[in-house]
Amino acid sequence: MNNNIYLVGLMGAGKTTVGKLLARQTGKAFHDSDQEIKSKTGVSIAHIFEVEGESGFRVRESSVLKELTQLENIILATGGGAVLSEENRALLKHNGTVIYLRATVHDLWARTRHDRNRPLLQTNDPHARLAELFAIRDPLYREVADIVVDTSKQSVSSLVHQILQKLEKQTCIP
Repeated sequence: MNNNIYLVGLMGAGKTTVGKLLARQTGKAFHDSDQEIKSKTGVSIAHIFEVEGESGFRVRESSVLKELTQLENIILATGGGAVLSEENRALLKHNGTVIYLRATVHDLWARTRHDRNRPLLQTNDPHARLAELFAIRDPLYREVADIVVDTSKQSVSSLVHQILQKLEKQTCIP
């Protein structure tokens, strides 16, 4: 198993924010799968959803994950739906340590409610949509995770400190 660390969780869980600080503190390179997709296509995730639908986006996401999981010594913030594909779950599970950043539906809603760049939340009831996504994805995140960390009511630095302690116990970092 290589020394990659993959962050999974619903939108608003803190994958990108935590991932950047974790990368700085471990000396690993940081990657964000959604950013990689935007860089490759030159358009926003919302635009891809609008033109190709969620299924078109998921194909692009799987392709980017295949590339990124071949790299070494990285921290990767995955898209919230990356775990929907069994192939993606296997890629993550077998190529690094997977950390599930878990938050309550209420906390996720509070963090994302003003963000217009989240296509799956452009609905009349974003809170209900988050609850639905949580019900579907939480078991998948748990299935793939080596470590589960509750992100509610914690600062980013305290979260990163907690993650580093758990990783040291698993000897994923020097």
